[in-house]
Amino acid sequence: MAIEPHARYASAAGNRHQGTGIVKDGIPVDLASARRRDFIRRSLLTLPPLALSAWGFPHSAWAWQKSDGPTVNVRDKGAKGDGVHDDTSAFQDAVDSLPSSGGTVMVPPGNYVIDAMRAINLHSNMLFQMAPTATLTAIANDSPRSHVIKVWNANNVRITGGRIVGERSGHTGTGGEWGYGLNISSSNNVHVSDMHISDCWGDGILVGALGPDGHATPSRGVTIDRVISTNNRRQGLSICPVDGVLVTNSTFSGSHGTKPESGIDIEPQAQGYAQNITIDHCTISGNHGTGMEIHYNVFDVTVKNCTFEGNNGYGLLSVDSPSQLTFINNVITGNGLVGLVIAGASSHVKAIDNTLAGNSARYARRLVSTLESPGAPEQKRELRVDPNTSDITVSGTKFSQ
Repeated sequence: MAIEPHARYASAAGNRHQGTGIVKDGIPVDLASARRRDFIRRSLLTLPPLALSAWGFPHSAWAWQKSDGPTVNVRDKGAKGDGVHDDTSAFQDAVDSLPSSGGTVMVPPGNYVIDAMRAINLHSNMLFQMAPTATLTAIANDSPRSHVIKVWNANNVRITGGRIVGERSGHTGTGGEWGYGLNISSSNNVHVSDMHISDCWGDGILVGALGPDGHATPSRGVTIDRVISTNNRRQGLSICPVDGVLVTNSTFSGSHGTKPESGIDIEPQAQGYAQNITIDHCTISGNHGTGMEIHYNVFDVTVKNCTFEGNNGYGLLSVDSPSQLTFINNVITGNGLVGLVIAGASSHVKAIDNTLAGNSARYARRLVSTLESPGAPEQKRELRVDPNTSDITVSGTKFSQ
């Protein structure tokens, strides 16, 4: 039986399981090749450009894209988009009517009510395109687990435009933390762009795997571009077992309600490995927990050109035993705890040319980095490197006032 990500997640961040990856001569093995990294980066270049407004979404002159195969309008399948009628079946009929070779599902402007207990289940080789003012609004439920859109065991899927509004405000249950706006699991070559996702009972977006610990099938080649994920109960984005994820030009903010309450959390746990991940030109702000967390069974992560600001916890945290991490040219300011923390058994980490300012030391430990700020009290709240870490390079840090 396939096991969903997070099925056994301990919600308190301090109670995570410890673990180690496969290591040879101090370096994790089975890291994906540079060719696969290049593939996901090149995938952005193959997509047609969109004219964007100042808000990051298409202008009114925005034109429908189209993929190979037939195009189906959800209105032609009975969707009303009136904010009252349950349109779930109409959406699924539109998806299911596409041939296996692919096609396009078009969602015109409107407020479409979706039963997240059934979800919209996307197939391989399709484009799911929503108008900028199209909204999928989840029906309130009492379940610990639900989804507005699922991409499971699918290949070559594009999702673009529109909004997803979860049902956290109307949720009638009290348990669980797995109400997703968008869940991409065990799927390959998935591109998500120009979406706004908010108010989910759990995560705005999850990218991960299906299957038991050690045998789960990771997602590969996933791109998230120009997406806003905000005011979700658990976190903006969770990354579980994956091989190749690019997140760019996106915002993850305002997570609050149940721990970890982070903007981005890379947490494959024992289910598998998360590797080949790039977070570029993103804003992670105003989350009740840490801005971004990186945990064990995680290799080859680059975080660059990002802003971490106003999070209640740490700005950027590497903990447990991740390896092969690069943090470059990030701005980390005004967070409630230490700005940049490299802790646990983190190894092979490079932190280069980052700007750290105005972060707090209310829970600062005695073990403060001596790599760049030996004994400077005002800098101890900005940067921390614990002694159990290994092969850590910190250079070019700017401690702005």
